[in-house]
Amino acid sequence: MDSFNEPKRTSAPISLEDVTAAVRANEADLRSKGIPLSGRVLHVCHYLPVVATLQSSSRPGILSPPPTPPQQHSDIPPSPSEPSPPAHATADAGVELKPKWSLAARQGHTAMISGIRSLSATHEQIIIGWTGDIESPVANSGTKIPSNSLSEEDKTALEEEIARYEGDDEEIKGKTAYVPVWLDDKVAHGHYDGYCKQTLWPLFHYLLWQDVSPNSHSASFSADEDWAPYEQANAAFARRILDVYQPGDLVWIHDYHLLLVPKLLRMMVPDACVGLFVHTPWPSSEVFRCLPRRKEILDGMLGANLVCFQTYSYSRHFTSSCVRVCGYEVAARGIDVQGHVTSVMHTPVGVDADRVARDLLRPGIQPKLAALLKLYSGKKIIIGRDKLDVVKGVVQKLRAFGKFLTDYPEWRGKVVLIQVTSPALSDSPKLERQVSELVSSINGEFGGLDFIPVHHYHQTIKKDEFYALLSAADLGVITPLRDGMNTTSMEFVIAQEKTKKSPLILSEFMGISSNMTDALQINPWNLGDVAKAMHTGLLMSQAEKEQRHAALHAVVTTHTSHTWAMMLVKMLLGMMDSQNMARSTPVLPTDHMLSRYRCAPKRLFLLDYDGTLAPIVKTPSMAVPSPDTLKALTELAQDPKNLVYIISGRDGAFLEEHLGHIQGLGMSAEHGGFMRPPGEAHWTNFTESLDMEWMGEVLEVFKYYTERTTGSHIEVKKSSITWHYRATDPEWGQFQCRQCQDLLENNVAHKRPIEVLVGKKNLEVRPIAINKGEIVKRILYQNPDAGFVFCAGDDKTDEDMFRSLSFPESSGPLTMEAPLSVSLLTTEKEQEHPVVTLNLSSSDIFTTAVGHATKRTLAKWHVTSPLEVISELLQLASVSVAEQEQAKL
Repeated sequence: MDSFNEPKRTSAPISLEDVTAAVRANEADLRSKGIPLSGRVLHVCHYLPVVATLQSSSRPGILSPPPTPPQQHSDIPPSPSEPSPPAHATADAGVELKPKWSLAARQGHTAMISGIRSLSATHEQIIIGWTGDIESPVANSGTKIPSNSLSEEDKTALEEEIARYEGDDEEIKGKTAYVPVWLDDKVAHGHYDGYCKQTLWPLFHYLLWQDVSPNSHSASFSADEDWAPYEQANAAFARRILDVYQPGDLVWIHDYHLLLVPKLLRMMVPDACVGLFVHTPWPSSEVFRCLPRRKEILDGMLGANLVCFQTYSYSRHFTSSCVRVCGYEVAARGIDVQGHVTSVMHTPVGVDADRVARDLLRPGIQPKLAALLKLYSGKKIIIGRDKLDVVKGVVQKLRAFGKFLTDYPEWRGKVVLIQVTSPALSDSPKLERQVSELVSSINGEFGGLDFIPVHHYHQTIKKDEFYALLSAADLGVITPLRDGMNTTSMEFVIAQEKTKKSPLILSEFMGISSNMTDALQINPWNLGDVAKAMHTGLLMSQAEKEQRHAALHAVVTTHTSHTWAMMLVKMLLGMMDSQNMARSTPVLPTDHMLSRYRCAPKRLFLLDYDGTLAPIVKTPSMAVPSPDTLKALTELAQDPKNLVYIISGRDGAFLEEHLGHIQGLGMSAEHGGFMRPPGEAHWTNFTESLDMEWMGEVLEVFKYYTERTTGSHIEVKKSSITWHYRATDPEWGQFQCRQCQDLLENNVAHKRPIEVLVGKKNLEVRPIAINKGEIVKRILYQNPDAGFVFCAGDDKTDEDMFRSLSFPESSGPLTMEAPLSVSLLTTEKEQEHPVVTLNLSSSDIFTTAVGHATKRTLAKWHVTSPLEVISELLQLASVSVAEQEQAKL
C-alpha cells in the first residue's frame, strides 16, 4: 500500500446483480475449502433503528398513564411504498398490568439502515445496537425514562417486542433481527454526547475539542473527560456481540462510536471475521495525533480484519496515522500489528435510489412544486439544505452568495437562495446568530421592499416540501467544510431526473465528491471560486446540463446503499479467503511443555534475542536483557541436561557484552554467520569459504539511500550489511526502503549469491547459505540425542528456524541429513556426514512465535510478548533447579 500514489478513479457503474453473483461465488468457493459460513451478517451500530416507548411497567416506581392515542413520531405523510406500521394493542380495563412497549422507526442514518436491511434478500441480518433513551408514554412530554429504573421483566419484554419488530418494508419482513444493548444512562450519554460528539466528531472534521466544547473554558476541561464511558460502552457492545456470535458469522461494526470494539472482540473470538466501516471523514495524521487517546483508538480499530472508509484519501490518512503515531509497518496486505494484518479499503455509501424515486411520486409534492415555481416565477432558484453545524459550511455558502451578487450584479433581483438549516444534534447559538446576521446583511444590501434574495428557514421541513424544493431548483449548492456522505446531493440528482436536470455545486471536501466528478466542484473557503461556479451553473446550456446530469444520475443509481452493503459482504468474504485470516496459532501449552521437559534426557533451547528475550526499542543499543532474562538463561545453562543457544542477528560483540558472562551459554551471531559453542571463547566463521565481494557493491547502494534519508544509518557486520531506518520519517523511510529493495533485487541480488531481507525498520543483505535455520540444523544434527526442543522467535528471519524444525508427521523415528552449515566447515573433502536418527518426536518440539495469534508463522505455538517468553523460561528453569537440588540429596 503506497500512500504516495492515489489509484485512478473508476467511473464504471457497479451492478448490484454482479456484486451479488460475486458474493455467491465467493461463498461457494469458501465452503468448498471447508471454511465455515453461517449465512449471517452481524451489523453493530450505535443505535437500533427503532424508538422504544414504555407504555406500562411492572415496576412500582414507574407510573403508567391512562391509554392514549399512539404517539405520532412524524408529521410527514407516509410514502406510497410504505405500509402502515403495526398497531400495538392496549390492555383492557381490569386486566393486570404487565410490561408493554410500542416501537416506531428511528429517524436518521437512513442510507446505512436501508443498505443493511437490503441484505436480508440473501443473508440473515442481525442488527446490534443501543436501545436509545426510553421514551415516556406521555405525549409531547419530552420525558425520558432512566434505563436503570426498568425491571428485568421490562427489559425482557422489550427484547421480545424488538424480536417481533418487522420494520417498515414488506420485502424484508422476518429476515432482520434486532438485538438491544443495555447501557446505564450515565455511560450512554458520556459515551455519545461526551466523547463521541465533543471529542471524536470535531477531530474527524478537522476541529479540536476546545473549539467546540461548551466546557472548554473550564480549568479542569480535558479531552479525556468522557474516555471512561467510551471504554465502558464499547466493552458492553463487545459482550453483546459475544452473546449472539456463531462461528462463520460476518461481523460489521459501524462508525466512530465503536472504534474499540474490533480489538475487544478479537480478544474474545480470535477467529472472528470482523470489518469496521468508518462513515465519517478521517483526518490527516497531523490532526489525528493531537488526540490524547490516539494509540488506544488505532489499536482498537486494528483488531478488525478490514477497516473500510468512504474514500481513498480517508484510508490513506488512516494508514499514515498508524505508521506515524504507532510506528506500525504497512505491508502489501495491510497494516501489520505484531503479525496480525488489517487490510484497509474504501467504498462509498449511497442512497436507496429506488426508494427516493418512489417517494418522489408522493401526491403532496406536485402542488407544492407548482406553488414554488409560481412564487418565484421569472427568477432562478438556488437550493441549499444543511444541518446548522459549523462543519456544514453554511456561513461560507452565504458569504459566497453575497460575493456572487457583488461580482455579478446582473443577477441581482433575478436569483433567490432558499437555504434550509435543520437543527443540529447540539445547539450552537453563536452559529445561529452568525447565520441570521449574514442573511440580514445580504438581504439589506441586495434586497428591497419587493424582493428578498435569501430565504432562510431554520427548521426541519416535511418530506414533501423538501422534495418539491429539490425538484424546483435551478442550481443545488452543497458546500460542507468536511463531510463523509451527504444524502442531499444524491437526492437532488434523483429529484431533477423528471424536472430541470439542473447542475450541482459540491464541496471537494466531501466523501462523495470523488465519485460525483460531473458536479461543479469547489473549495468552499474560496468565495470567489464558489461565486464563479454559481454564475457558471446558472448560465449552463441545456445540453451540458443534460450531459452532466446523466453522468451523475448513473453514479447515484448504481452506487446505492444496497450496492454498498453487498460490497461490504464481498470484501469481508475476501478476508476469510486471504492470508489475513491465517490459522490462529494456539497458545503455548505450558503444562504439556513442562511434562515433556521433565522426561527428556537432553534439552535444546534455541532463542532469538530482539523481540523475543528483549522488547524492540527505537535505539538498538538500548535493548539490554532484564534481570529476569539473565536469571532464566543462567539457571537453564547451568543444568547439564540443557544446551542453550542465543541465535541472533546481532554481532558477536554485542552478545558477548551483555550475555558473555553466562557460563555454558552458546551463541550464534549475524543470523548464523558466526557461532560460539558453550564453554568456548573462539567464534567459528561460516563465511570464510563464501564469496563476500558483493559487500562493497551493496555498501555503495546503502550509502546512496542514507544520504537521502535523514535519520537512517548503516550497520556493517562481518557477514551481512543492514540499513536501518527506524529513526527516519516513518512513511518516507518505508518508501525509501522499498525503492532500495527494488534496486538491490533487480540489479545486484540476481548476480550474486545473496538475498535481500526486509526486517523491522531495516533492510538486510546476507549470503544465501547463511541463515538461522542452518545453524539450528547444525545444532540439532550434532545433538541427535536431544529429547526436547524449545525454539522462540518473533520476525521473518526466525521463520528459518521454525522451518528447519518442521518435520513431517511420522510413526517412525525422525531422521536428518547433514546440513550445509556442517559441510561448509569440513576440512577433509572426502569426509562423509551420515544421516542421523533423532531422539525426538513432533510433540517434543515447541516452536514458539512471539506476537498475535493470527500472525503468519510456521511455529506451532505462540505467546504475545517477550515477557511471556521469559515467564515460560523461568518456569522451565525452576524445574531444572529443583532437579539439581534433588540430585544433591
